[in-house]
Amino acid sequence: MTCPHLPPHLDAPLARYLDLLDQWNQTHALTALPRAVRAEELLLDAAALLPWLAPLTAGSRVADFGTGMGIPAVVIALARPELQVLAVDASAKKLAFVRQACLELPIPNLLPVQGRLEALAPLAADLGVAKALGSFEQLLGWWQRHGRPGSRFLALKGPDWQREPVPAGWTATPHPYVLPTRGSRTVVELAQK
Repeated sequence: MTCPHLPPHLDAPLARYLDLLDQWNQTHALTALPRAVRAEELLLDAAALLPWLAPLTAGSRVADFGTGMGIPAVVIALARPELQVLAVDASAKKLAFVRQACLELPIPNLLPVQGRLEALAPLAADLGVAKALGSFEQLLGWWQRHGRPGSRFLALKGPDWQREPVPAGWTATPHPYVLPTRGSRTVVELAQK
């Protein structure tokens, strides 16, 4: 298993992102993750998705379901500024932080979208991603509404991802990786048969 890595040109903006998260976390309680593990758990984990962005062309849309504090959306948007990245979450508080990050870093191609996935108008995304949000059945139910026909969905899961049933008509291809201190993880690539 390999360890994901972040491109060096992202070091400064991602350090600023972590500083901003620390500032907001003092008053808004955005995350319970200790500061010492945030870079690995949030940023390096999100970097595992970067290889799947290669086939996307300029203007393609990536939807991050349940973005929370903007992860993995922030990493994706900074790594590929020519893509349109939708950071979707129901929490106004968390999306207020994402909006502030968009202004301060700046990240003009990152678009916060507030609402419940089942209630939003279709997003017409070319690639979907999610970290720690729901079962495959839930994710793919939402994806059928928000993804373009034939598009893939990438779920960041732990090593026990196989315990989750994959809905009929879909394939799940695992791509394992390891984080230096946080252990084994898997990008599960979900595609229609």
